[in-house]
Amino acid sequence: MSKEHHHHDHTGSEHTDLDKLRILLPHWIEHNDEHAASFEGWAEKARVLGQAKAAQQIEEVAERMAACNQSLAAALEALEE
Repeated sequence: MSKEHHHHDHTGSEHTDLDKLRILLPHWIEHNDEHAASFEGWAEKARVLGQAKAAQQIEEVAERMAACNQSLAAALEALEE
């Protein structure tokens, strides 16, 4: 039985993954923005319904989503370095 050497050329795969990241990061940012807008709308509805604590929690989620997007945007910028 002979051992076959299998060599991997990761350059093509890594390039493809880098291309995917360049597409996915803006998509994730946009998707999160849509969720944040929805959260803000539901927070307002909760407030109108007298659910101030729930509204506050939902608003915090929207704020955290914005912070996540800042990190995703920084990641996108880092890809270009």
